[in-house]
Amino acid sequence: MNDKTRCRAAVLVTAMARGFGRSTYRIPRPVARMQSSLLLPSQIAAGALVGARPEAPGLDAVLTFGDVPGEYAAARERCVVFDVTDRGGLSVAGKDATPFLHRILANDVRGLEVGRGNRNLLLTPKGKVVSLFDLAREENSIELSTPPGNQEALAKAIDLFLFSEDVRLTGNGELRAPLELVGPAARTVVARAIAVAPETLDALADHATLRAADGTRVTALRVCGLPGLRVDAGPERAAALHAALTGAGAVPAGVVVRDILRVEAGAALFGVDVDENVYPQEARLDDAFSLDKGCFVGQEVVAKIDTYGGLNKRLLALAVEHDDPVPPGTRLLARDEGARDLGQVTSWAYSFVLDTGLVLAYVKRKHQDPGTAFSLSDGRGTASVVPFPAGD
Repeated sequence: MNDKTRCRAAVLVTAMARGFGRSTYRIPRPVARMQSSLLLPSQIAAGALVGARPEAPGLDAVLTFGDVPGEYAAARERCVVFDVTDRGGLSVAGKDATPFLHRILANDVRGLEVGRGNRNLLLTPKGKVVSLFDLAREENSIELSTPPGNQEALAKAIDLFLFSEDVRLTGNGELRAPLELVGPAARTVVARAIAVAPETLDALADHATLRAADGTRVTALRVCGLPGLRVDAGPERAAALHAALTGAGAVPAGVVVRDILRVEAGAALFGVDVDENVYPQEARLDDAFSLDKGCFVGQEVVAKIDTYGGLNKRLLALAVEHDDPVPPGTRLLARDEGARDLGQVTSWAYSFVLDTGLVLAYVKRKHQDPGTAFSLSDGRGTASVVPFPAGD
């Protein structure tokens, strides 16, 4: 990244985060608001810029610690740590917990060994997404880690399927305090911070969890669409763990950089890119369901799509000809006299790889080839389909 690009990006993203123009992020007004992140008070005191989470507007989160280009460079070259202590959690226990969840959820449950897990979905009977979450099998329970603000909604949705089963569903988000790391040095940083052998972390499979000697849980999973780690020492030790990780080389980063990384990687975010209007395959959530596990809620529709195709839309990346924020909901219009509606923007970020604006958008089939250009419905330029600029 040259100095000109770095300076221009810093000005752009700082202005965007502060709400100038048509910002993707909202800065909280000086009134009382829910504040569920355990680390947020100290981060505010340290000068972090705070605003509403795009996926959970009722919750505040750090947008940036003041140097977006630096945070981004650290994620690509070294390691960053994200505060996700506001994630929710559900514990599902009882002798029928495993067969019950296996019957309703889209991904495998019964075949998981203790210490293993997966990304999972609860779907509507019509095959559309109700919730996207991480599942882990423990000795006496199955643990669900939910996106911020989604714990209660998922609990209610699961409870609708409960009748006479011996299943106990308990919210336990307040007992968790996860942090997430991504970057080429993430495993080295975690190994140094919690005194775990690096080779142990290197051998950790996707959604496998280990417990360090001090009780810290470490789970390998994708963060912003990239290989990463989630670490959790519990709420009482969250600040100490964060300090240990930064002391070991992790750079704190905020929601702005998280969104740049995930948009460049094509990773859909629940509550922003994914809702009950979307089939899993449309949002590229193929790793969150299994057609080999047997029946689940919505399985018939998902299997039909897998067998016969026929998706009406698909989440794609489109490069914008300018770097001003593009609001969610902006329509993609055909560049002809009819100006047909051919898609909708769900996320925007400034792409350091492309040095311009980049959106995730659902684009109708027959219009998904790279290079296909659309007019933006706000009248401010065009956007063209491109390959996802970054990934593994």
